[in-house]
Amino acid sequence: MRRKNQRNGLFSSKSPSGSTIKTWIYAGIAGLAILYGAIFLWPVVPSTPNTNDPAVYKVKIQAQSGLASIAAQLSEQGLSTPSVIFQLSARALFIGARLKPGTYLLATRASLGNILLQIARGDRVKESIAIIPGMTIWQLRTLIDAHPELIHQTKGMSSKALLQTLNLNYPSDEGLFLPDTYIFDPDESDIVIYRRASQAMQKQLTTIWPQRETNSPLKTPYELLILASIIEKETGRSSDRALVSAVFTNRLNRGMLLQTDPTVIYGIGPQFNGNLRKADLRKDTAYNTYMRKGLPPTPIAMPSKESLLAAAHPAKSNAIYFVAKGDGSSHFSHNLKEHEAAVDQYQRKLHSQ
Repeated sequence: MRRKNQRNGLFSSKSPSGSTIKTWIYAGIAGLAILYGAIFLWPVVPSTPNTNDPAVYKVKIQAQSGLASIAAQLSEQGLSTPSVIFQLSARALFIGARLKPGTYLLATRASLGNILLQIARGDRVKESIAIIPGMTIWQLRTLIDAHPELIHQTKGMSSKALLQTLNLNYPSDEGLFLPDTYIFDPDESDIVIYRRASQAMQKQLTTIWPQRETNSPLKTPYELLILASIIEKETGRSSDRALVSAVFTNRLNRGMLLQTDPTVIYGIGPQFNGNLRKADLRKDTAYNTYMRKGLPPTPIAMPSKESLLAAAHPAKSNAIYFVAKGDGSSHFSHNLKEHEAAVDQYQRKLHSQ
């Protein structure tokens, strides 16, 4: 009798009925709908933009920021993002650990859910910096030092220190950075740009050096880089690169002076005012190729890939002179008499006009 009562008592305890479970499920679905509806309908971005574009609002998230820190940063920048709600919403969307630092352009009056998904995707502003072929190291460093979206860790750093930071063993930092447009995230270190550009140049040298002509007078990849930088500065038209390379290659093979103005100008330095005088050509410096045989001690600019290829593959020509024609191209001569006639035709008459 006692067992029966116990058994009856066991079965008489109230368990959730089917209708109660359904009610809980519906309530849960309704709660989630309200939660996600609020996340995606509640606007947190101000309606007044802080940029020139009336449709976007700009914010920055610092690197290595946790969820609470991101919420605080966005709140400080004008978004309506209470920390607790921001963190709960990010976790509800299962993206709390996926939010990425950077600069973001958010649509004005965008919802919390939309900006959370945007930040999780890393849909952020990209910045760029262009290294132009023929740019000198002091021009490049000025350009990078002035870029407002970079962290300037190299500003004021000596050339020697910069080379050490990049693990580069060269006598100068000139010419070591491949001209190209480099894309980066805002607030990235300027060292990243230098490293990427130097690695790109090393890759080109490693590829092109073994392909050089067998009769090349160049002894090292660095000499290839030096010659390419001179070709870059002497070439007004890309179709002339290989012929300009042939002139300098022929002169090196014959032991002749290179006699190229851009090396003299480089020796004068950033103070060069655009007027190359006869006195400059007679002033002995390590870069005066009118007075010193062979290549200068370092590159004189950042050469393009095309100039590197031209240095490795000069045209089949016996030319040892060239003169600018005034239209960006050059006239090439095989002897001094022909060259002087070309100078009369293209330079002296031009100056007399």
